[in-house]
Amino acid sequence: MYIIHNGEIVAEEAIISGYAVIVDGEIIQKIIPEAEINNYPDATLIDARGGYIAPGFIDIHSDYIETIASPRPTSLMDFNMSLREAEKILISHGITTMFHSLSFYKEDAFSHSPIRQPENVQKMVDAINATHNELHLIRHRLHARFEIENIGQVDRLVQNIEDDKVHLLSFMDHTPGQGQYRNLEVYGETLKGYHDLTDADVQTIILERQNTEIMTIDKMKEVADIAIDKGIAVASHDDDEIQKLELVKDIGITISEFPITMDVAKKAKEMGLFTIAGAPNVLLGGSHSGNLAAARAVKHQCADILCSDYYPSALLHAIFDLSDHHGNDLHDMFMKVTLNPAKAVRIDDEIGSIKTGKKADLIIIERMEDGYPMLTKTMVNGSLITSTNYRTK
Repeated sequence: MYIIHNGEIVAEEAIISGYAVIVDGEIIQKIIPEAEINNYPDATLIDARGGYIAPGFIDIHSDYIETIASPRPTSLMDFNMSLREAEKILISHGITTMFHSLSFYKEDAFSHSPIRQPENVQKMVDAINATHNELHLIRHRLHARFEIENIGQVDRLVQNIEDDKVHLLSFMDHTPGQGQYRNLEVYGETLKGYHDLTDADVQTIILERQNTEIMTIDKMKEVADIAIDKGIAVASHDDDEIQKLELVKDIGITISEFPITMDVAKKAKEMGLFTIAGAPNVLLGGSHSGNLAAARAVKHQCADILCSDYYPSALLHAIFDLSDHHGNDLHDMFMKVTLNPAKAVRIDDEIGSIKTGKKADLIIIERMEDGYPMLTKTMVNGSLITSTNYRTK
């Protein structure tokens, strides 16, 4: 039994002081007044040293594993090793549950990373699934990001869903001229950032992509229904029009990832959808694609969830940045990386908050004199995973 004390507890309703968290086995047994600690003489005490005792972060959109598995365009590391190395990094940033976002592309127009080739995507899907029966540090889950022009891989996607290997499904459409790349100039510059292309080359690619066959709405609904029947949440990606929101809501989508404009984000909220913004967007001061700034979406209460997207440490820093520099309530910011994502992917009955009966996924965050957040302790499933001590010399 552990008792975590001398800290500010990020509870479901508020950040509270003068209390301690009792962990017994894998479970949070209860929250007690600190004065009652002496009633548990056999417990191991963990001193939070005045820091925040928070739920472990739940990241439901991040393709960081692709960078670990394929650090260069011609390099492909062992996938099991990649997951093991990635989780050591993720746990150091407070991420105790990671939904690895693997892209099911027909063709990757940008990076041509080998990790996005269909056979390698499937190998990674299987490697993630294997962690459920092996020793590991964090909870590994799969977010299947399916490009709607990838018609030839629909059956494989469905098989993975039926085999319980998918834990979140999203439909993507990166056709130039809409969504994230509604600005064709931005699309062209992004392409040139990955390849040595002329303007004529870019125009050829744009025309080819705009004339590619995509999934029908009926087919999307068919696949979405299979996922929903399995208890899997379904998301849309880069919603840029209110009409698109109405369309995706009809096929059972409950999450809007990265709405492009404020009007769309507000409408998504009105429709009862969970909305996601990128934590790197917060730290950068805006979208790298020129779309909705995450801090602005948070200010207008149009972003329920923050995800790390491609930069895992962004979650920890973004919640404090949004509080310190944008005037947002710190408790609310914590909820955007803990309870809210848990609710969105329907796992809040087990994790996502410090509550009696839930799994003990807990982190301790202390702050340096300059405000820099230090993650000093991490617990997953009631096991103390990391303990970090900062030094001056």
